[in-house]
Amino acid sequence: MDDLDARLLVTMRAHPRVGLTELARLLGVARGTVQARVEKLTVRGVIQDFGPTVSPAAAGHPILAFVWLQIAQGRLEEAVAALAAVPQILEVHGTSGQHDLLCRVVARSTDHLQEIIARVLASPAVQRTDTTIALSTQIPFRIEPLLQSS
Repeated sequence: MDDLDARLLVTMRAHPRVGLTELARLLGVARGTVQARVEKLTVRGVIQDFGPTVSPAAAGHPILAFVWLQIAQGRLEEAVAALAAVPQILEVHGTSGQHDLLCRVVARSTDHLQEIIARVLASPAVQRTDTTIALSTQIPFRIEPLLQSS
């Protein structure tokens, strides 16, 4: 990825509804260059989607929690399948250390979060959970500083 790719991505994030012609104007390059770069970045998986960023809180799920899971030996696939069936689980990452998985979970309320955790624990593949509720977001997801440092 070169400087133009980084500038293109930063500009696309700053102006998500902008068309290719306007992107080319903002970057000072030909429209065909922008189109080729966007296609290349999409094929390589750098650009993963063009959809809107949705706020779970604004969509009715204001509680954000991070739930660590310990999984029964040899039952990772079963646990992941059970987690995938819970729509409020937005992400699941395999981790090193004392926990096996880290889940990003949203809920309508703390009572709803408790129901979600109970559902997760109903799977025989999940041995234990450890939950932390986020009180605020100090730095939201960002990629621009990383792109600009490249």
